[in-house]
Amino acid sequence: MITAFDADVLIYAAKEEQPLGGNVAGLFKECKSGFVGIGSTLLLVEVLIKPMRINPESFETEKLFELISRINMRPVDQHTAELALSLGVKYGLKAIDATHLATAIIGRADRFLTNNRKDFRKEIEEIDIVYPEEL
Repeated sequence: MITAFDADVLIYAAKEEQPLGGNVAGLFKECKSGFVGIGSTLLLVEVLIKPMRINPESFETEKLFELISRINMRPVDQHTAELALSLGVKYGLKAIDATHLATAIIGRADRFLTNNRKDFRKEIEEIDIVYPEEL
């Protein structure tokens, strides 16, 4: 099963005090080597800007780099951008959210893991939307 990741769940997994992070971190522990799933190259920017600005040497920053290194990062090419545009219009998504979703679909992921229930509702038809507590 191929899992595509949204930024929020990676941030949860990097914070030990975050209850929803345990399920997500469990995916990385279960997969001993190689990639755990896929994601857009935009994850790097979305996940790491704030912690690196605050403290590039922090445990959280180190953990996020570790998690990101286990994700097969997919580029945002013309095809991905065109699908993101279509998805953004269809579901009312912000550009970065539409791009994460398009990356998941083009990468043939089986599910898109997010905790953003406001934007990623179960009514999305193109891929299975999964929330951390469903893992």
